[in-house]
Amino acid sequence: MITSTRRVTADKPEVRICFSLDDSSELKDAVDHFPSFPDLEQRLQPVLPCQSLKESVQVYRDHCKMAKEFHQVKTEIDLLEDRKRELIAELAEDERVMLEMARLEEEFRLLTEENRTLVTVYTERTQQLATLRVANQKRQGSS
Repeated sequence: MITSTRRVTADKPEVRICFSLDDSSELKDAVDHFPSFPDLEQRLQPVLPCQSLKESVQVYRDHCKMAKEFHQVKTEIDLLEDRKRELIAELAEDERVMLEMARLEEEFRLLTEENRTLVTVYTERTQQLATLRVANQKRQGSS
């Protein structure tokens, strides 16, 4: 394992670069041990740690943990957005049903009013018919 420390510029912190020239299993273990995050942008992907530095491994683990949490939150957001769309569709359907109910209630009110009017007219005409029959019988009886 080769480790190199170098200051890039005076205003930048030092940069450590670690790499191995042999085919050791350290890096393979790191790749196997730590998951990849395919739904995470490339620039946000955790970079494999320098196995010889505890801090590097810890930062990598923390980064992986945050990436996992990010994935969980993103999944939860997607589920909540789906549920939101479902609720909006239900709300639109409920509003449509309420408008239809209001229309039907108004139609019922108008028909009930018309029915009352027709019943009143029927009653009046029935009374008029009875009166005319009585008058007609009196005319026929007096002739």
